[in-house]
Amino acid sequence: MKQDKSVSLLLLLAVILTLVATGTAQATKKKTTPAADPPSTQAPPALEPKALEILKAASDRLASARTLEFTAVETYESPSRQGYPLVYANKTEVTMQRPDKLRVITLGDGPSSEFYYDGKTMTAFAPAENLVAIADAPPTIEAALEAAFHSSGTYFPFTDLIVPDPYRDMLPGLTLAYYVGQSHVVANTTTDIVAFVGNGLFGEMWIGAQDKLPRVIHVLYLDDPAGLRHNLLLSDWKIDPAVQADAFTCSRAASAKRIPFAHPHPEPPPGAKPRVKGKTSKGQ
Repeated sequence: MKQDKSVSLLLLLAVILTLVATGTAQATKKKTTPAADPPSTQAPPALEPKALEILKAASDRLASARTLEFTAVETYESPSRQGYPLVYANKTEVTMQRPDKLRVITLGDGPSSEFYYDGKTMTAFAPAENLVAIADAPPTIEAALEAAFHSSGTYFPFTDLIVPDPYRDMLPGLTLAYYVGQSHVVANTTTDIVAFVGNGLFGEMWIGAQDKLPRVIHVLYLDDPAGLRHNLLLSDWKIDPAVQADAFTCSRAASAKRIPFAHPHPEPPPGAKPRVKGKTSKGQ
């Protein structure tokens, strides 16, 4: 009986020593393990400085050019009879001379068209139908494009790139802009990708890291319940090229049948939005 009691005391002592050792080890571990940094409570800025810097650099590069030439390939979705979106495409060859000359030659999934503006008149020519519409125009490219939209529904998806100051027009409506990262795939060059929200759309833009020229613009209109997508691929950029004096007139249109410079159908094409002075309408 005495021996059993001694064994019990020894077992109790062993348990106590084990608990003490375990507690000491845990206390030591707590002291030596670095405390984790508390989660940051500061939200990133809605308008990231880096994103704005990239957008402004692209705007400055375009605005500084007196003459511009580039190719724009637009793809846009339109609902099919089954409700699923079909994709259509247009390709435009653009030549511009500030402040009052513009030529846009469009080859699309429909009939081709040509638009000329020489500072005094704007001409819309349909070669296949041999039809031409001519109207007096304001003295600047920006004002002429706005007049063309309101009078005939004529619009171009690159309009916001050739205004005098794209960044100035874009900035007031921005509510979100952030830097996504870089791509080495688009246009065989390194591009900086910026996403932005404002002026009724969500947009994403790929801009050359070195030359600051836009290569891709992807747009979704926020008020479009179908979420149809619009893309613009930009290539063959020429900054300040020499432009022939007769580049902004069309001799073939002189013998074409005259029609009014007016809306050919009740509604403008999908994605078209009227320009508002001081604001942008990306991806029109």
